[in-house]
Amino acid sequence: MTARKPPKVSFRWWVDRQIDEARERGEFDDLPGTGQPLPKPTGNDAATDWVLREVRKGGHDTKALLPPALALKREVQDLPDRLAAERTERRVRELVEDLNTRIRHAYLNHLSGPPLTVALVDAEEAVEDWRRSRAAS
Repeated sequence: MTARKPPKVSFRWWVDRQIDEARERGEFDDLPGTGQPLPKPTGNDAATDWVLREVRKGGHDTKALLPPALALKREVQDLPDRLAAERTERRVRELVEDLNTRIRHAYLNHLSGPPLTVALVDAEEAVEDWRRSRAAS
C-alpha cells in the first residue's frame, strides 16, 4: 500500500513521485494499448468519449444516450430511411403513428432536458414519400 502524503508536500509532487516510482518498478510495462495512438478527440470531455466508445463497442445505439427531446428529433430526421426499409404501407402507418403517439406524450409530460421542438409527422405525407422511394428503386 502506498504511504500517506507527507505533510508540507504538494499533492501534485506527491502524485508525480508515485507515478515515477511505479514506472521505475515497471508497473506500466505491457499495458493494453501500449504503443497505440490515443483516440482522436471529438470535442467532448474524456468521460463522454469513453462512454460513447464503450456503448459502441457493446454494439448499442448511442441515440439511447440523448435526452428525450433530442432523441425524438433525431428519430423524426431518421424516419425516411427507416420507412424506406419497410415492405407494407400498413407498417409505415404503424411506425408513423407510434412516433406521433410518443411525440404527443412528450408534449403532455414536459420532459426534462432541452425543449421539445418536434412537430407531428403527417402520416399521409410519409406514406406518399415511402411510395415514391419504392417506385424509384
